[in-house]
Amino acid sequence: MTIARATLSRLALAAALAYPLAVPALAQMPAPGNDAASAPDEKPLPPDTLLATVNGQKITQLDVNMAAEDIGANLPQQLKGKARTTYLLDYLIDGTLVAQKAKADQLDKTPDFSQKMAYAEDKVLMEAILTKIAATSTSDAQMHKIYDDAKAQQKPQEELHARHILVASEADAQAVEKRLKAGEDFAKVAKEVSKDPSAEGGELPWFTREQMVPAFSDAAFKLQKGQISDPVKTQFGWHVIKLEDRRQKPFPAFDQVKDQIQRFAIQKAQSELILSLRKGAKIERTAAAPAEVPAQPMPGSGGDK
Repeated sequence: MTIARATLSRLALAAALAYPLAVPALAQMPAPGNDAASAPDEKPLPPDTLLATVNGQKITQLDVNMAAEDIGANLPQQLKGKARTTYLLDYLIDGTLVAQKAKADQLDKTPDFSQKMAYAEDKVLMEAILTKIAATSTSDAQMHKIYDDAKAQQKPQEELHARHILVASEADAQAVEKRLKAGEDFAKVAKEVSKDPSAEGGELPWFTREQMVPAFSDAAFKLQKGQISDPVKTQFGWHVIKLEDRRQKPFPAFDQVKDQIQRFAIQKAQSELILSLRKGAKIERTAAAPAEVPAQPMPGSGGDK
């Protein structure tokens, strides 16, 4: 049995016992001000470094690394350095002892165990290939091509920079309009009477027609630069709008959308893999199986980086 296979076996069995096994180790955990807890992480050991044996069964640094990946997110943040490694090693030792006891009771010979191990092995293999796909589908050249293609397909779209004042009634809006047309400063009036808490002096971020409710957009896009609208009613109340500027919406810079492109590239590669595998596979569904649904991007892909 390989190191990875042996580790997978005992972690699968020990996972249910992780909480009770953790109690003694946590009780001995150093306080936050202790040197052991605050010491910086040491240089990592080679994966094949032998750390312990349990009744002759080896536990290596690779096993500790795998345990850290499996349960590390659930450990207290102050558990660092040697204290963290010691905790994970104790977890593996306890898990190995429990697994050895289970094997002595021949629980590894049951159909249920075999099926769970087959599922676990398939899951590890699936995660391995999805990680590989994530790495091979997101080179700078691949992501720049996706970006350039999207930019080439972008249709010109006008957007506005405007201010607005939101009030409760038409009479209030007419009073605001009167003050503005008398020459009062828009930002000053907005701060005094507007019920929109998100707008500083009534200022709104650049927006396209589709980003606002139709009544607001229709009124705003009819305005000339510097012009103030008549009162406009929406489901939010009554608005008085001033157009500050208009422009063609700029395409975002690559760095602004790099994470989105990365997720898209990974999902696209996943979908293409699934479609190609299904196309070449012989899949037979029994009468008891639920209806087939379209393939979806698989979880655990590394797409949320």
